[in-house]
Amino acid sequence: MRLAKECLDVGLYTDRYDDLRRFYVDEIGLPYEELLKAGRGIHQHRVGLRGSVLKLNSSREQLDDSPTNFRGFAISAPEHRELIDPDGTSVVLSPDVEALSIEWASTDTDRLGVLLRDGFGATPEGGSTWRVGTTRLVLRPGGQTVTSLRSRGFRYLTVQVWDVREEHARLVDVGWREMTAPLKLGETAYISFVTDPDGAPIEISQRASLTGPLPSD
Repeated sequence: MRLAKECLDVGLYTDRYDDLRRFYVDEIGLPYEELLKAGRGIHQHRVGLRGSVLKLNSSREQLDDSPTNFRGFAISAPEHRELIDPDGTSVVLSPDVEALSIEWASTDTDRLGVLLRDGFGATPEGGSTWRVGTTRLVLRPGGQTVTSLRSRGFRYLTVQVWDVREEHARLVDVGWREMTAPLKLGETAYISFVTDPDGAPIEISQRASLTGPLPSD
């Protein structure tokens, strides 16, 4: 996979944005970057995450709680702290983390590891730990079926690529499941979604700010 950015991004959904902003910006000290109006009642507040982006997708409608296999993440920090955000996501601050580390549960960690290797060029780091670019993915047993993207908590990851249509087709060919076919969002981005066999979503994104002008349909 040709990555347009070496780190993955973290996507959360919430109907308690003010509480999450206080937690991530005021308490932890992450830098607020910008607001994007994502449509369908969603404002995406983007927060810096050690080179990655933490996407706080604020819903004007009430959200429910449903299973997610993205259990939490850890980021580099001078001192070790273990926290829980207002929507229940585990957040660890640790000097032992290089940049960003994701806890990802699966019903079959071996199968998921193969899909990450074949689809995203993930490299093994021993056991059930893999790396895509600078982001570490720690695969845990105990995953469950995921059926909803728009629910509270840590819902998806974003991978930035040079050609979303090419990469989306290749991912489906190697065993990832199509959730949303490539869709052009004006002149800002092309995006699509795939899922692992449990339904955990990955957004594939081609942003003009990273790759230059987008191709015409």
